[in-house]
Amino acid sequence: MTRDITPAGLPATGAVDEAFAEVRASFDRFCLTAGIEVLGTMMEADVTAACGPRHGRDAARRAHRWGRTRGRIGFHGGKIEVERPRARGVDGREITIPSWETAAQEDWLGRWAMNLMLINVSTRRFGRAVRLPEGDVPAPPGSGVSKSAASRRFVALSAARLADFMAADLSALDLLVVQIDGLHLGGDLVLVAAIGVDGEGNKHPLALVEGASENAATVQALLDNMVARGLDPTMPRLFIVDGAKALSKAIRRTFGSAAAIQRCQIHKARNIMERLPKEHHAATRRVLRQAWELDDADKAEKLIRNLARRLDQQWPSVAASILEGLDEILTIVRLKLPKELRRSLACTNIAENMMGTIRRVTRNVKRWRDAGMALRWVAAGMIEANKGFRRLKAHKQLSVLRAALQAHHDRMTIKPVAHVTRAA
Repeated sequence: MTRDITPAGLPATGAVDEAFAEVRASFDRFCLTAGIEVLGTMMEADVTAACGPRHGRDAARRAHRWGRTRGRIGFHGGKIEVERPRARGVDGREITIPSWETAAQEDWLGRWAMNLMLINVSTRRFGRAVRLPEGDVPAPPGSGVSKSAASRRFVALSAARLADFMAADLSALDLLVVQIDGLHLGGDLVLVAAIGVDGEGNKHPLALVEGASENAATVQALLDNMVARGLDPTMPRLFIVDGAKALSKAIRRTFGSAAAIQRCQIHKARNIMERLPKEHHAATRRVLRQAWELDDADKAEKLIRNLARRLDQQWPSVAASILEGLDEILTIVRLKLPKELRRSLACTNIAENMMGTIRRVTRNVKRWRDAGMALRWVAAGMIEANKGFRRLKAHKQLSVLRAALQAHHDRMTIKPVAHVTRAA
């Protein structure tokens, strides 16, 4: 005699056959049914703990059963209706059932909505992303998969994430490098963000602030926020900026005139090339690259000044632009950092990488209603970018940077003591 054997090697029974039939028909429906049964068992156990056995008399009971009702719990990014028991205490007030309260929490629905929106699923398509149109798990009105429901959850969770992000303590971070860059959204809205690199080479999004332009006041608000959250202004650090004068002004006002500031060499070269005709691009780019690769800051400065002198007759404004901020362009060379470390710190690529993630995350936004909306979205993009950060390539050489920054700070701040000769 032969017997039917299930995939698990067990004899088939009617219940098993029925269960596998449900799995073949709809795995989602099978999981939903099984989950509701388990939840029902848990709720019944909670009610029994409060009310005692059904139809029994227990002098120690603190509540009694009060029928059943229907409520909604989360499933596949939305909600479904589930029947649940009710209980009332001896004082007549309804008591909570712990297992139901846990199951009915919407926090994970907010995380689901936020995750889909961060990977560019629009709110209009949210329902299709979480429920198959031809599936047998319905999505009637009130199931929480509409675009407005998804948007509300995203707004609530992103606002909470923004508040936590802007209040996070920075005092425990051993930051050696801080990069600051701006992002333009719409016509009159600029967001300035900061990202740091610690002594182990790990990258950390630090702060975000909005403003009408990338001016000194906006940057100052960003720096003040970081200092208020524990960033020590007396510790020597390297600040990497895109070249805006407002950035350097605010940094020196907050961290002292001895602050080491490196202007982004890529931004500098791009600005120069945009103002020169194409026939001068190759030669100019070659000189700039040669100067930035030198280990001697004086020789590098001489090369750049010679380039400006050659261009001064035909392109005087370009020559002036080449010399503008020359000291800050060569900061990492004057610090005598290894070449591998200089390549990592010569530009704002770390911040630009984060800005690229922010642009990808926000590309479905067609209209920025206000600064609050922009802050929520950009903060969500910064947190998303943080998930993919890798350590700085030259992280093993950061100890050299630490020593160089300390030496630079001492040289710029410690004044020589004058020797007084006593009269005989």
